[in-house]
Amino acid sequence: MKQVRSDGVRDRLEQRERSLSPFAIRSSDSTGRAVPEEESPIRTAFQRDRDRIIHTNSFRRMKHKSQVFVAPIGDHYVTRLTHTLEVVQIGRTIARALNLNEDLVEAIGMGHDLGHTPFGHLGERVLNELMPGGFHHSRHSVRIVEVLEKDGRGLNLSGEVVEGIRRHSKSQGTFLDRDAVTGMTLEAQVIRLSDAMAYLAHDINDAIRAGIIEIEDLPTGAITYLGRRHSERVNALVTDVIEASWSATGQGADNETAVITMSSEFGEVVTEIRNWMFEEVYLPISATLPGKAALEIVDLLYHHYLEHPEEIPEDFPRVADTPERLAADIVCGMTDGFALSRAESIRPGAFADAFEGRL
Repeated sequence: MKQVRSDGVRDRLEQRERSLSPFAIRSSDSTGRAVPEEESPIRTAFQRDRDRIIHTNSFRRMKHKSQVFVAPIGDHYVTRLTHTLEVVQIGRTIARALNLNEDLVEAIGMGHDLGHTPFGHLGERVLNELMPGGFHHSRHSVRIVEVLEKDGRGLNLSGEVVEGIRRHSKSQGTFLDRDAVTGMTLEAQVIRLSDAMAYLAHDINDAIRAGIIEIEDLPTGAITYLGRRHSERVNALVTDVIEASWSATGQGADNETAVITMSSEFGEVVTEIRNWMFEEVYLPISATLPGKAALEIVDLLYHHYLEHPEEIPEDFPRVADTPERLAADIVCGMTDGFALSRAESIRPGAFADAFEGRL
């Protein structure tokens, strides 16, 4: 019989995980999948989860979904996909420094924003107002990986990855409250903070690029602590998190003190910047002509598919338990461009002024 050289590769990888922090999650200790599967001979469970997410249509569509600015004209604005890659890069840097499970961090990071609507948080706001019981992208990200992908079968991911995706979001205001991360793995906590660090750093860049703000407009602490350039902001934030979270390595700590956090100084600065960005950048975008149009488009599409479910493509997974959920499923999966195109076909010319040159 021909010898298979790959036999035992996963065992070797799992053995390496034994040298991780005592507080890290090891793939061999995972709570497992909803449907048990035979293990891969060459990949750990969390590596398989990462790969399954990357190869989904939902992941690919993020390249054409807005991050902050609505269907911007320009090649250098952050998209939902490039944001995701930056989150993963930051998360892996922190995980490696703290001796945590990089594969779990990467899998959570790759899947954390799959559930975003077209036009970013503007579209999410509309669906949250229209949907019975509300709508949130983190819950919909979980719905995608558990139900919608693979023609309604879901991805059957490990429990740790699903839970990390479910709990990555942070409300406006202070977000370093220890109670907010109770029960979360350290790897999930890494992505939770990496998400905030990534979008603060690159959203400042995009706002400057768009001419909405200048670097001097930022709160004084932003420049004093984080610097003036994108690379300085990311490096300062990542370094502070690693230093403040050193207990996660297991050196001189117990499970009660191990947490992913920032220093009190940086926590105050980041909270101040987040609040400032909400007031000066994020919220005002909804009052712009494209922002108002985006809100109207998502409202239009949701009601259109609610009233005309027969127009939903036959190959779209019909796993929703209500017409409202089905309408939200189809709308949420749209890219900005596809949503614009569908809205134009329903109401020709209605959005031409808001999206001149993009229809």
